[in-house]
Formats: sequence, C-alpha cells, structure tokens
Amino acid sequence: MSSLRFPENFLWGAATAAYQIEGAARDDGRGPSIWDTFSRTPGRVHQGHTGDVACDHYHRYAEDVALMAELGLRAYRFSIAWPRIQPDGTGPVNPRGLDFYDRLVDALLARGIDPIVTLYHWDLPQSLGDRGGWTNRETAEHFATYAAATYGRLGDRVDVWTTLNEPWCSAYLGYGSGVHAPGEQDPAAAFTAVHHLLLGHGLAARALRAAGARTIGITLNPADVRPADGSSAADAAAVRLVDGLHNRIFLDPLLAGGYAEDVREHVGRIVEPTFVRDGDEKLIAAPIDLLGINYYQPTYVAGRPDGAGGGGAYPGTDGAVEFLPPVGPLTDMGWMVEPAGLTRLLERIATDYPGVPLLITENGAAYPDKPGADFPGGPSQVLDTDRIAYLEGHLRAAHEAISRGVDLRGYLVWSLLDNFEWAEGYRRRFGIVHVDYLTQRRTPKSSARWYQEVISRNGL
Repeated sequence: MSSLRFPENFLWGAATAAYQIEGAARDDGRGPSIWDTFSRTPGRVHQGHTGDVACDHYHRYAEDVALMAELGLRAYRFSIAWPRIQPDGTGPVNPRGLDFYDRLVDALLARGIDPIVTLYHWDLPQSLGDRGGWTNRETAEHFATYAAATYGRLGDRVDVWTTLNEPWCSAYLGYGSGVHAPGEQDPAAAFTAVHHLLLGHGLAARALRAAGARTIGITLNPADVRPADGSSAADAAAVRLVDGLHNRIFLDPLLAGGYAEDVREHVGRIVEPTFVRDGDEKLIAAPIDLLGINYYQPTYVAGRPDGAGGGGAYPGTDGAVEFLPPVGPLTDMGWMVEPAGLTRLLERIATDYPGVPLLITENGAAYPDKPGADFPGGPSQVLDTDRIAYLEGHLRAAHEAISRGVDLRGYLVWSLLDNFEWAEGYRRRFGIVHVDYLTQRRTPKSSARWYQEVISRNGL
C-alpha cells in the first residue's frame, strides 16, 4: 500500500479511563462510584470482575508514563475519577485525590507528553447515584463544581479539557438498556439523563472558561448509520430515526443551537420533556474548541414494521427498525471492521457542523491476544497482527478524511493498556500493551512497536 504522511503537528497519543486502569479503589479517601456498586451486583459483570485493582495504574503510573515516552506518544488522554476528588460527589475536595493527578501530570510533562483530561468517564460518585444520578438535574450542577475544583489544581499545566466521554453510553446503556451502571431500564430516564449530561457539559464548560481554560471540548461516540437498502424509503426513515437518537440528539444542541424538531417529537412520545428548561439549550450550545470522536464500527439498519429495534439503547425503535448483525471480519467484541465508516463519519460532521476542530479520541479493537512460547520470540512477545491491520485501515481512513478537507488534529489509540472492559470484565483486550493481571507485568505488543514507528514517521 502507498505511504502516507500526516499534517505537521498532528497529535499522536493513546487513551485510557480511570476506573478501567487505576485500581486503588479505596486508597487515599476515594469514595465508591456507581461502577463499584454495579460490578459487585451479581450477574452484571463477567465473572464478577471489578475495577478494584485493574492495572494498578494508581501505584504504577510512573512505569506507565515511562512506557508512553518509550513509544513516542505526544499526548495521553486520561480521565479524572470524580470519587477521588469529591468522595460523595459534593462538598469538600479531597486533596489526596488531586495529589495523584498532580503527580501524573507532572510525570507526563517531564517526558514531553501533553495531558488531555476527561472529567467524566462514567464513574459517578455513588452518593449522587443514590439521588437519581443523571436523572437528577442537581447532578449537572455538582459536575460543574467538581470541574472547577479540578481545574483549580491542574489548570496551570493542562491545556486541553474535555467534559464528558460518550454521554450516549452513560444515558442509554446506563438508564435505558441497563447493561452499564447504574443498570436501570427506563426509556424516560434515559432521555432525561441525555439532557442532564448535556447540561452538565454546558455548566462545566462555562465554569472552566471562567477559570481560564483555553481548550474545552466534549467526546462523543457518533455512529455512521447506514441503510440496508440505499433505495428503500423505509430504510431511509430508519436511518433518520436512529441518527436522531444516536447523533443529532447530542450534536444539534452542542453545535447547532438546540434539539431538532423530529428528535423532540420522538422523545415526546415517550416522556414529557419538562426537564428541558428555558436557557438550557443556549447554555449547552456555548462554543467549544474541540470535538472528540470515538469510532469503532458502523451501524446498519432497515425499516421493518416488525423490527425488534434497539431496545433500551434506542428507545422507541421497536416495531420500526431492525439493527442488522455485523458481517465480514469481526473483532473479539463482535464488532464489524469497516474503516470507510470513519471517513464518512468525519466528513459528515465536518459538513453538517463546520468550524470545530476534530480529534479522534478513541479508536481500536479487542482481539484475544496473549504472550506465550508459541509465538516467535517467546513469552515476551505478543503478535497482534489483526490489531495492526485494524489500526492501519482506520489511520488510512482518517488520512482520507483529511485529504477531503476535514480539520482533524490528531489520533489517540484505544487503549494504551489492556484493562477492565466494563461489563465484559477482563476478558476483552483492547490494549497495545499487554497486562498480566496477576503480576501486573506490561508487555508492549507488536501493535505498540508498529504504532511507535508510525509516530516517528508521522505516517504510514
């Protein structure tokens, strides 16, 4: 395949999330999160796995930062654990919690790695969960207070701040389908959570801006929604509905001034949207400096009068939409591999919502790789050629989007480390670095060395 060069100053990095790697669940005053509770609820997480230890990054961050530097990473996106900063979600700040992120940021900067902070990656303090979580408007207000407190400690060294990671997952999987914490199955609650998450973003962005933050953004996981039949009116209607529930319900209030009328009508068939108050949409639509894009696979749908729909993850689609099963090569998560979907998605966002720089904040794949003597090179080598092919295909797709005029500023691979993969526990490995969970030994996989070369060449 032909070689490609990325733009000068293209940002290369990797991403993780607090609950997935930190461990130290009870150390230094950290309070419980909804994921601590969820993972301890029988039947919720594979084999009862929890994030109590995870990758023990809390104690091994220096080793991990040294590994990032060895791989040549220019940026590291990590999340702050709200329960470390405010164990109950409100009230006094826990200085020992902030001390850890102080140390992490300083270690990154000492190695020439830019820290990119995500303030919320799903680990809501349990005390706020007990009061309704994101279905309670007060949670959005508390989130802004937490954001300001975190910025107050780290803002002198961290330039890039993103508020939320994938509010689609927090709302629909947490309150709709129930496969993520807090595990509720209530369509009305899911839509209420969508709005309060966006409101929390708006309030936090305003607080960060007032405190002096220079680059503020949010990370979404938009879907490239495709019809089963390009000429079918029913399929086109299914695409419009699913696109509204997955993409436009977030993108429009953030970047177009408010919710689209068809989305409002659909939500109104399930719940009276009294939770949307005057002034909310203006607050949510305050300008941002960066939009993070997480992409893994496309979504194919068909219009079917007897369609099973998307359940709680897509409230109101039953009897109207069939979500088609993935085809072709699949990852260990059963996800479809289609890099062209990334090009289409980036182009669509750049066209429909122009003027906001984009950053791929997550892209990667789980495969059942492990070190062992059966590999050439022995137990210290992990050959993950499927992952390399996945990453190369998606980097070429990203480059194609850039060549078509998309303002894409960088790429962060998911994930730096194998980690706690939410409801899947530890059985799915996304990392470019293998983690032996018994010994905590880190082993860079072949994909890590491949990515190291990509970074050094600024291209493929």
